[in-house]
Amino acid sequence: MTTSAPGITGLAQVALTVRDLDASVAFYRDVLGLTEVARHGSRMVFFSCGDNHPDLALLEIGAQAPPPVDHQVGLYHLAFKVGDSLDELRACRDHLASHGVPLAGQSDHRVSQALYCHDPDGIMIELYVDADPALWRDDPAAVAHVGVLKL
Repeated sequence: MTTSAPGITGLAQVALTVRDLDASVAFYRDVLGLTEVARHGSRMVFFSCGDNHPDLALLEIGAQAPPPVDHQVGLYHLAFKVGDSLDELRACRDHLASHGVPLAGQSDHRVSQALYCHDPDGIMIELYVDADPALWRDDPAAVAHVGVLKL
């Protein structure tokens, strides 16, 4: 028996487990600028990027939790759009530096340009700006491009 796909129209929320909720809230709220919209007890916080019900949830699981491990099944990175221009990406880079957050890399993906850093638990965060949307519409395979980004 075959069933039809559910017709997904978007990604509504990512929930991350973290070791220290206070440190993670400070990073996502104060460094990345997400808006805290709710708490569930003392172990869970919800954030919005602005237009949606909560986009991100953090659930504290305690200091004993091991950090993310390379080459293991799971989340590779989490991406947040920070604008549409390289000037906005430069401002983001400078903002990260002012908060002592080191860059883990930067890339030109042709359809977007991105900076990479880690959150307090070592989860890779991509902060990106979009290029001309026609690049993606005209050549969907362009999303697989990774080149050098010079800011």
